[in-house]
Amino acid sequence: MGKEVYTVDLDKPLVFQVGHLGEAYQEWVHQPIVSKHTPRFFESNFCEFFTRTVWWVIPLVWLPVVAWNQLVSVQRGMTLLQAATLMLAGVFVWTLMEYSLHRFLFHIKTSSYWGNTLHYLLHGCHHKHPMDGYRLVFPPAATALLAIPFWLLVRLLFPYNAVPAAFGGGLLGYVMYDVTHYYLHHGNAMNEVTRKLKKYHLNHHFREQTNSFGITSALWDWVFGTLPYVKQQ
Repeated sequence: MGKEVYTVDLDKPLVFQVGHLGEAYQEWVHQPIVSKHTPRFFESNFCEFFTRTVWWVIPLVWLPVVAWNQLVSVQRGMTLLQAATLMLAGVFVWTLMEYSLHRFLFHIKTSSYWGNTLHYLLHGCHHKHPMDGYRLVFPPAATALLAIPFWLLVRLLFPYNAVPAAFGGGLLGYVMYDVTHYYLHHGNAMNEVTRKLKKYHLNHHFREQTNSFGITSALWDWVFGTLPYVKQQ
């Protein structure tokens, strides 16, 4: 007899089921369910609460932190122009981080129970339910934890007075990324630029999931050769 294939029950909490898919997880998670339904992740209401985030919480929580970091750099002796320049540099560096995290971490191949489970929590859930509006942006608690190693890295690379401004710029880039990501799924294109960006991102979900890793722009996809395939006429 062949090995029994595990089936995920979509009407039950999903997180501790998906690990049982083993090697079948990759195929399952990249077959999207196109609805605005928000599936349940955990039996525990406490754990479930921390998996759902409305988009406006991101700028509400993090933009004051960005502003505070800029102020601290100025208080440490930087000019406003210097702090603003570092902030813009941080935003630019974030775009590379955005691409790298999406390509090499969020799309890592897993097959073990805990590998599948962690991947589903990190990014797989978004590919399975791409229109779930409550799981399109990162919960602030998770962002704070992920920001710690980046803060430590910035402290190593920059002088004391520049650290807050540089870190704040990267954080601003993250806010722009998360808000843009939500808009690409749930907003109406307002002009040709947003229409193309929306089409570009949805191509990643529904056609070529091994390309189009940039969210806020296609810059690094162009640099590293992961632009979507263009059919020749």
